[in-house]
Amino acid sequence: MSAETAEVQAFLDGDGGTGGGLGRLVLNRPRALNALTHGMVTALRATLDEWAADDRVRAVVLTGSGERGLCAGADLRAMHRDVTAGGAGTRAFFRDEYRLNALIAEYPKPYVAVMDGITMGGGVGLSAHGAVRIVTERSVVAMPETRIGLVPDVGGSRLLARAPGESGTHLGLTSASMGPGDALLCGFADHFVPSARIPELLAALARSTDPAATVAAHAEAAPPSALGAHREWIDDCYAADTVEEIVERLLDSGVPEAKEACELVLGNSPTAVKVTLAALRRARALPSLRAVLDQEYRVSCAALEGPDLVEGIRAQVVDKDRDPHWSPRTLAEVAEADVARFLAPRKGDELGLG
Repeated sequence: MSAETAEVQAFLDGDGGTGGGLGRLVLNRPRALNALTHGMVTALRATLDEWAADDRVRAVVLTGSGERGLCAGADLRAMHRDVTAGGAGTRAFFRDEYRLNALIAEYPKPYVAVMDGITMGGGVGLSAHGAVRIVTERSVVAMPETRIGLVPDVGGSRLLARAPGESGTHLGLTSASMGPGDALLCGFADHFVPSARIPELLAALARSTDPAATVAAHAEAAPPSALGAHREWIDDCYAADTVEEIVERLLDSGVPEAKEACELVLGNSPTAVKVTLAALRRARALPSLRAVLDQEYRVSCAALEGPDLVEGIRAQVVDKDRDPHWSPRTLAEVAEADVARFLAPRKGDELGLG
């Protein structure tokens, strides 16, 4: 595959003494909104490992090709085909993807992520664990897993668990999206830079010896957080111990936006919603991203063994009828033992990062 058509473009940019100071990673599947394949994960890992030992590389910046976004998450059509056939490929994808997320969080050189446009699921895992995270006015950031019968992963459950108050619980259970102000409020991003200034910023980063200061110099005041205006009812309703009680509080609050949130929760996979609440509460007490990724691997593998992931992807991506038939159908039918199964250690199949 030529450099022009590679799904991940990797090159050095700027004056690093012998060819470049800035390592540029460009996700290059614009027609698929840069959806992440296993091959892309492998390529990103290999390049980052190489650049970590390359003295020419002072910093790394991640961007996406095309005008629509950084990365819409995993390639769900490919995942659907694989899970229907047993899921061995998706399980291997999760292992390598989560290890890549840990590497990004611990990378020895400044790692700058430009979250311009749609940045969801696996795209969050590639960006929100970086040292310097940028959003623009076009940013739409989300962990939408419960909509397809999965649970927030790629370290997203740690990010959601650490968001102010219960805002992360709201985002995880509803699969709602964040604008740039929300992403900053919830700890998914550090700086707002208008999209028109991104080319100028990238050129400056290629010359810079202090990427954090360079980004800060290009940053501007972000739009206000829509989520922040609703913290009162969010913090009250989502503080409940069970999803059923959360739903009841949302309905009883008398706030129109709370009722809309309730409808979103009830439209998502009942199993995924209940497991998400348990996973987020546990993530608050886990000591590190690595420990959270270990938990997420257990949960994601358990999801591969149930019916909702295949059905959720079918309804949202394959057939696009937006009419998933979840099993179990209701929250009341999801037993505590069902939730516990997702979180239980997997004999002989642990990620082993923590």
